[in-house]
Amino acid sequence: MQGQLSHGTLLLFLFIFSSSLAVGFAGDEVAGENPFTPKASLIRYWNKEIRNNLPKPSFLLSKASPLTAVQSAGFAKLAAQNALSTRLPEFCSSAQLLCIPNLGPSLEKHDKDANFAVYQEDRNFTNYGTDRLGGVDSFKNYSEDQNIPVNSFRRYSRDATGHKDNFLTYATEGNVVDQSFNTYASGATGGAGEFNKYTEQVNVPNLRFTSYSDNANGRSHSFSSYTENGNAGQQSFSNYGKHGNGAPSEFTNYGTNSNVVAQGFSNYGEVANAANDTFKNYGLNENVPGNSFKNYGDGGNGAIDSFSNYREEANVGDDFFQSYGKNSNAAKVNFANYGKSFNEGTDRFTGYGKGAEGHTVGFKGYGVNNTFKDYTKEGVTFSSYTNASSGNSASMAVSGSLVKKWVQPGKFFRESMLKKGTVMPMPDVMDKMPKRSFLPRSILSKLPFSISKISELKQIFKVEDNSTMEKLMLDSLQDCERAPSQGETKRCVGSVEDMIDFATSVLGRNVMVRSTENVNGSNKNVMVGSVIGINGGKVTQSVSCHQSLFPYLLYYCHSVPKVRVYEADILDPNSKAKINHGVAICHLDTSSWSPSHGAFLSLGSSPGKIEVCHWIFQNDMTWTIAD
Repeated sequence: MQGQLSHGTLLLFLFIFSSSLAVGFAGDEVAGENPFTPKASLIRYWNKEIRNNLPKPSFLLSKASPLTAVQSAGFAKLAAQNALSTRLPEFCSSAQLLCIPNLGPSLEKHDKDANFAVYQEDRNFTNYGTDRLGGVDSFKNYSEDQNIPVNSFRRYSRDATGHKDNFLTYATEGNVVDQSFNTYASGATGGAGEFNKYTEQVNVPNLRFTSYSDNANGRSHSFSSYTENGNAGQQSFSNYGKHGNGAPSEFTNYGTNSNVVAQGFSNYGEVANAANDTFKNYGLNENVPGNSFKNYGDGGNGAIDSFSNYREEANVGDDFFQSYGKNSNAAKVNFANYGKSFNEGTDRFTGYGKGAEGHTVGFKGYGVNNTFKDYTKEGVTFSSYTNASSGNSASMAVSGSLVKKWVQPGKFFRESMLKKGTVMPMPDVMDKMPKRSFLPRSILSKLPFSISKISELKQIFKVEDNSTMEKLMLDSLQDCERAPSQGETKRCVGSVEDMIDFATSVLGRNVMVRSTENVNGSNKNVMVGSVIGINGGKVTQSVSCHQSLFPYLLYYCHSVPKVRVYEADILDPNSKAKINHGVAICHLDTSSWSPSHGAFLSLGSSPGKIEVCHWIFQNDMTWTIAD
């Protein structure tokens, strides 16, 4: 019939169309691929929007959605119907997304001594050790060196008598660690709980202890190396030792050498009797810590709390004690070396000791410019108080060893270092983010992306309240929605097509993208080989893109004024052999940067006084006008 194609003619047309498209992709690593896949669509978009014949970067194309044409169409339809959550496991697996497993209750019974060695699974332990009489449970190498380990212990050692728990190397060296203990040792009598090397050297920890040792009687707890050397993240202790009786708790090396970690203690030791808590090296050598103690020791009787080396040698940060020792009786608190910081932070004490009787507080070596507000004038004695005025940042120099702990050697450097023959430390440029892929635009365009829509996003990806994933998503959304800094142009992108749109809107259509070639030389001294300045080494425009943590691959792309971009061969300093090819960007105007920025900490200057350079890390990138 005129105006209609027969079934056979239509198939032949599609075959010829598909074949011609496939031939056109030769050299783009998709020859012979179905032309309707997200990756094939991306190649066509790239060829249309970017006006040059330069090779396409394989590292960026490899992040295109791996979905087939059929999968992409099917999931796009579900997204339009707000029904992706009904096929979430399949969607996450097929699209290579980051989805936290939802741990259902485990009904396993554990009524005998357990010795877990090299435990790697994501599990939910329910009723673990409940009503145990004596015995020992030992966890060794628990979730060690895992990417996004998720573990939940509910009703752990509840109402146990004389039972001992021992956790050694718990979730050490993990990435995006999510650990939860609910009703830990609640109502237990005697026995002991010991945590050794708890989440040491982890990246983005999210740790929650809820109802820890409530109503316990004479049960001791020991934490050694608690989140030592951690990076970012947060820790929360709620209802710690509430209504406890004679329960000593000891924290050694709590948060030592950690970077930007928020720690919260709420309802700590509330209405406890004869509590004895010791904190040694609390927040020692931390960078920008945030510590919050709320309702600490309220209504306690005869409690002794000791803080040694509290926040000593910390860099800025914020500490807040609220309602400390309220309505307590005969409590004794001793702070030694409180807040001797290299760079002054903020310490606030409010509602301190209100309604207390016979309360004694001892401070030795208290930090600079800190005040007590709204504390009781009766029933509290301050003894041994000395203001450590010599601790102010103007008179103290940050030692090289502490800079090394807070800022990787070589992470920031001066432009003068980018000269042939220079030997310099190279930071670890390896991508530490979980592996994910972009979403195709056909799906991405149907998903919400804003803080106001966080509930919808959580429903789609089945994200639990107060979980690591919720925090990561909120952090990324807040970063994406914040107002740009002075001179900055920014956009968050969840597809390569969106990235191309943003880069070309800033730079025009004759663009190319660069990144450091590999990770060779990381954490070692390297020699700079041949150096090439982009745009002849002149100030240029660029668009840099950095990964953000989100269920799908998300980049924060921005353009800032007054930068120079360089490419440099990276050599082994002994053999002079080329081991890498690096891309570096130098920021010439740092006047709007924070005084506490790691660059100034490591290079020894302040905003606006020096330029700051850094390498582009693996899987991050910078777009420039093509040479």
